[in-house]
Amino acid sequence: MAGPASDYHRGEMDISEQTSTFHLVMALTKWGSLATAVAVLFLTLLFCTKTGFLGSAFVAVVATAIGVLVLRERPGGGH
Repeated sequence: MAGPASDYHRGEMDISEQTSTFHLVMALTKWGSLATAVAVLFLTLLFCTKTGFLGSAFVAVVATAIGVLVLRERPGGGH
């Protein structure tokens, strides 16, 4: 005996909200990871070396700039 008929048909559902949520989560993960890495780098240099505040801040700014250049979205949807 077959089960009840279903309203679901594979491939016909609108998944735009799920896609938008996925892209938001991936972007937050990417940029949050960069922020965490730069914060750890800054605090490590500040408290564990003789770099001082200005040296640590300079390295953190450079690392942030490199991270933004590497992680930004490219035209055409490239990865």
